Amino acid sequence: MNPILSIQALGFPWKTEDPFLFCVYHLDAYPEGNGQMGPNASLKGRELGMDFDSRNAWRMYHGQEIPGFPSHPHRGFETITITRRGYIDHADSLGATARFGQGDTQWMTAGRGIVHSEMFPLRDRDAPNPLELFQIWLNLPAASKMVEPHFTMLWDTKIPTCCVQDADGRTSELRIVAGQFGSAIAPPPPPNSWAARPESDLAIWTLKLAPHARLELPAAQLGTRRTLYFFRGANLRIGGEILNSHAAVEVRAEVLLELENGSEGSELLLLQGRPIGEPVAQHGPFVMNTQAEIREAFSDYQRTQFGGWPWKSLAPVHPREQARFAKHADGKLEEPS
Repeated sequence: MNPILSIQALGFPWKTEDPFLFCVYHLDAYPEGNGQMGPNASLKGRELGMDFDSRNAWRMYHGQEIPGFPSHPHRGFETITITRRGYIDHADSLGATARFGQGDTQWMTAGRGIVHSEMFPLRDRDAPNPLELFQIWLNLPAASKMVEPHFTMLWDTKIPTCCVQDADGRTSELRIVAGQFGSAIAPPPPPNSWAARPESDLAIWTLKLAPHARLELPAAQLGTRRTLYFFRGANLRIGGEILNSHAAVEVRAEVLLELENGSEGSELLLLQGRPIGEPVAQHGPFVMNTQAEIREAFSDYQRTQFGGWPWKSLAPVHPREQARFAKHADGKLEEPS
């Protein structure tokens, strides 16, 4: 049986399957930072407030002075932000705030409604400030769409890393953001997440294969969907199929899968989960089950602003010297060990 169900070229964003909504891969070669932690470079000619031009080495996104995403609302789903390089400054309508990056993951349940900002401060004034991250949107079932908003920090040192050697001693490295690989178990997701249900069989892993390394991925539960995103490397064999270009590959999750890398180091993202199997109505930052609920979400946001915005700026950032931390809505202060 061919383990491959479909192969699609990677776009922007990456197409995903239920229970995921989509995944965006951000890779920006930001230059040195200026005094305001924006790029020490001319912004002339850029469409500030809507700078998504992939022809440039870096993008401002919706930022005017500092790259990133100033305050914007969400309802009905979760964002999972995996930062591989660079920093993100978070602020939200609940009064919570954070700076995270360099391997950390933030997992935010929007629930009934939250407004937040995600800014990318360029802290280094004497060297480039590369940014690399995945942002994954994970749906919530109808029963959980109106839960209280919540975010969880998965600090870099708390995310398990597995190093697996094949018969020839070539190494594959796996980071387990969600789910389990062998004895490596990811930190708990937020309590109302679809991922918190054992039957969801949800997994989020990053894979890094040395040249010519072979790796076997264990079978998942019957009914689970699994997609591999081959985003770095020259070529890779998945099952019996050789990929010579980057692609999203949906595979049969219920069978053991063999990967064999080519002559260069390769990297992949794995997204896996049992489908929620409910209708999806999405309009911009709101994801519900019906169009009537979408209209209600817009009405609620216009009426309440989901609690209002307690910050002086729509794009707040922390001082340059601020280390990584998280301050939650209840005042709890958290720092990476």
